[in-house]
Amino acid sequence: MTRPRIGVMVIDDSAVVRQVLGGLFQGTPGFELVGAHADPVFAQRAMQARWPDVIVLDVEMPRMDGITFLKRIMSERPTPVVMCSTLTEKGCETTMQALAAGAVSFITKPKLGLKAFLEDDSNGIVAAVRAASRANLGAMLRAQPAAGARPGSAGVGTSGTGISAARPLSMATGGFSTALAETTDRVITLGLSTGGVQSIEALLTRLPRTAPGIVVVQHMPP
Repeated sequence: MTRPRIGVMVIDDSAVVRQVLGGLFQGTPGFELVGAHADPVFAQRAMQARWPDVIVLDVEMPRMDGITFLKRIMSERPTPVVMCSTLTEKGCETTMQALAAGAVSFITKPKLGLKAFLEDDSNGIVAAVRAASRANLGAMLRAQPAAGARPGSAGVGTSGTGISAARPLSMATGGFSTALAETTDRVITLGLSTGGVQSIEALLTRLPRTAPGIVVVQHMPP
């Protein structure tokens, strides 16, 4: 008897991630790509027609962040979720927050070489999604203490989530409050007077490729 394929939905605002992971699950035996969407608002509309078996979810996205969406999913219809973000590093606050909200596991996307990482067979994404599809979410959620417990205080995946207070997906999607414990939104501001021309050149040429956005105010004489 042929086993049913695992329906996977990818939710990520990166076109590269959607393209590569979409192709991966579309072409891997035993999997089926249910959809690939740029943010949770698009995804939740599609999910009303076809609910996925597993969701691969980014954290930072327009209109609604992944942590907020994860909590709403667990409130309306608990579904295995694998977080896939540069923010979900081992032991960090965002990862603990996601696991506490009900995520089954997480993948840390690299800040550089993303496409090569996603195309690498050894990245563990397929294995993580396959394992997530077998997760007993009912037991995981029952093991969580009452809402309001400090995330991470009872161990990975067992702390309070406040899920019962989350609005269902069917409600209006405007005016979301962020649930992120951390964000990559950073801006470096530099102010220099007329003697700073050489200094700013020396500084900028030494910054790494992963540096945040930079705003420079350089005073010059008439």
